[in-house]
Amino acid sequence: MNDGKKLTFMGHLEELRQRLIKAIVAVIICIIPAFFFYRQIFAIITRPAGDINLIYTEMTEMIGTIMKVSLYSGLALAMPVIVYQVVRFIAPALTRSEKRALYLILPGIFLSFLGGVCFGYFVAVPPAVRFLLTFGQPIATPQIKVGNYISLVTTLLFALGVIFETPLVVFFLAKIRVVTPKMLSDRRKYAMLVAFVVAAIITPTFDPVNQTIIAIPIIVLYELSIWLAKLATRGSKRTVPVEA
Repeated sequence: MNDGKKLTFMGHLEELRQRLIKAIVAVIICIIPAFFFYRQIFAIITRPAGDINLIYTEMTEMIGTIMKVSLYSGLALAMPVIVYQVVRFIAPALTRSEKRALYLILPGIFLSFLGGVCFGYFVAVPPAVRFLLTFGQPIATPQIKVGNYISLVTTLLFALGVIFETPLVVFFLAKIRVVTPKMLSDRRKYAMLVAFVVAAIITPTFDPVNQTIIAIPIIVLYELSIWLAKLATRGSKRTVPVEA
């Protein structure tokens, strides 16, 4: 912690190291209860698939999957601490108004991540799972490996959680004049294309319907980002940063 003093380059590296250690410790602490409650977490994750019998074909697959679920759960639980450490590291370079804006959106970052996970769990995952389990069913009976199912679902949920944080991140970037509303508006058509590309990457299915279910919220979030950028730049001027 710099305690309001100017830091040398090595001092910044040392503070970065301390922030990383605190974030990693928070993740490890959150992983421990997640590991002990992995059965309940598995029950929640597999609920969108309905009555499905997951299998594993390798001796280490189940323990590896449990550790992966515990890691993702720990990251999600530790998200407020991780974001706080990032904020505290960059705060000294900001003006007072920028610091206020940053601390103001801090709770919203976690809530946005949670909103993205909920959207994925209740809206995106069920139709994707149904499509994958029923496509070509008369030809073959699905026997889904637990590692494959958990990897697909957790990756989708975590990606959507991060994507839903975009408007608040853009709001802050606009506040510090990294981006402008005009810049975002001029790139709207490219953003729509990127939305479908991202949807195609993170969606576990190849059908356009499920990809559209993911792409539309991304486009809406981009439009919300433009509006928040206008709000952030309204009557604001960047001044010389003050010491934290």
